[in-house]
Amino acid sequence: MQRPDWAPDTIDIERPSVARMYDYYLGGSHNFAADRAAAQAMVAAVPEAPLMAQANRAFLRRAVQLLAESGVRQFLDIGSGIPTVGNVHEIAQRVDPECRVVYVDVDPVAVAHSREILAGNDRATVIREDLRQPAAILGHPEVNRLLDFTQPVAVMIVAVLHFIPDADRPEEVLRTLRAALVPGSYLVMSQASDDGRTGTGERADAEQVYRRTDNQLWIRSRGELASLFDGFELIDPGVVWVPQWRPESPEQAENAERAVFLGGVGRLGG
Repeated sequence: MQRPDWAPDTIDIERPSVARMYDYYLGGSHNFAADRAAAQAMVAAVPEAPLMAQANRAFLRRAVQLLAESGVRQFLDIGSGIPTVGNVHEIAQRVDPECRVVYVDVDPVAVAHSREILAGNDRATVIREDLRQPAAILGHPEVNRLLDFTQPVAVMIVAVLHFIPDADRPEEVLRTLRAALVPGSYLVMSQASDDGRTGTGERADAEQVYRRTDNQLWIRSRGELASLFDGFELIDPGVVWVPQWRPESPEQAENAERAVFLGGVGRLGG
């Protein structure tokens, strides 16, 4: 396979990447044949896969819009993925051009393309780090150059947690991030769930697809996701299917469980 100019030399373009598969679901072009084949296998196993990605992206947009309109001016988007329409900085800076955004991703294509998109934007940047190493994120010079942790920050962990197994102690990761935040900060999270979909065989099929990548699926229930908001007060409507989280119209929330993603937003009090 010919390597495109935008692909870093260090990546294996024959091995699917969850970031590039997600890009494919959203109709993006920064993916390779291996990513498309894996994504198409996922769609065969779970036909709603593109809908899942779109519903999750819409949830992120609504959450950022709400928080920016509520006065939040700093966003830390961990596991941000490959940039597509409706990025956090576009939404937040439309509310207030002074909003500052740091993107974090471990995928080199996501980071390289983000740098290209953000060139010339002095209030947004990207770093290559892993959610499982929160201290490295919080201590990164670029993070501390742009974000002031004495003021509220919205931490976004959207469509990432289902690649973090319990063995990697996500509750400790979140505890480290929470400890860096001041009251008035927010945590936005979503993750895949099979609540209400047992017996379909989809979970086993999806897990088999993602074994081709470096990130296997770790499905959680509504209760498990809610417990990861420990220390934060969930704002209305709590942890729900993402189309049900403050939809712009009642029609958007119909058949919400088809979106597969649960999501919620928590506020740090004090």
